[in-house]
Amino acid sequence: MSHRLPGLFRHDVVVGPERLAFFGDAVFAIAITLLALDISVPEGLSHAEVAHAIREAVPAIGAYLLSFAVIGVLWLAQHSLFRLLATVDRWLLHCWFALLAVVAALPFPTKLISEYGDTAAATVFYAASIALAVALYGAMYVRLLTKPALTVAGAERPQLTEGFRRSVVMALVFATSVPVAFFSPTLAKYWWLLAVPANQLFRMLPAGAERRAEEEPAESG
Repeated sequence: MSHRLPGLFRHDVVVGPERLAFFGDAVFAIAITLLALDISVPEGLSHAEVAHAIREAVPAIGAYLLSFAVIGVLWLAQHSLFRLLATVDRWLLHCWFALLAVVAALPFPTKLISEYGDTAAATVFYAASIALAVALYGAMYVRLLTKPALTVAGAERPQLTEGFRRSVVMALVFATSVPVAFFSPTLAKYWWLLAVPANQLFRMLPAGAERRAEEEPAESG
């Protein structure tokens, strides 16, 4: 029986990109739903204690909103990637399932950051989880750059390069917050905000490149 297993794992991937994307949508939706389960207040409170209980729940609400935004961005990145895919090989499949494993587990680091957000350990664990998820996107873009036959007919190399660079920058933002967290967990959380201007920068660069491409023929004419 055991001698047949290696042959089993050498079979071609028979799941298409559309089915994988649907499965990914379900995982992202469940992960977001589970985030909200950690927001609660004790039962049987008196009227005077409700306001205090709500204040106590603020860290959990903040962690929920943070992870909701992160998972939302990761979900959008999924669709940006999958619209370029024509077929999936084993490398992409392994990276994809590793990514979904990280996303499905994000409620755990979210709970850590809500309850122990003032500690370096919880902050580092959360940042490392996000950095790993984004790095897996980068690995998939590398695969598409080296194996363009996996992409759809209309996919262009600049699209793949932009996706890779965006992934690298986002991963670096969270990865570089790790040493910052050992100095100040609060500062490390503010460090994550660098992802916003970095993302805006990459939105502006392609537009600038297109304008230059349009101006060059006009100048040559």
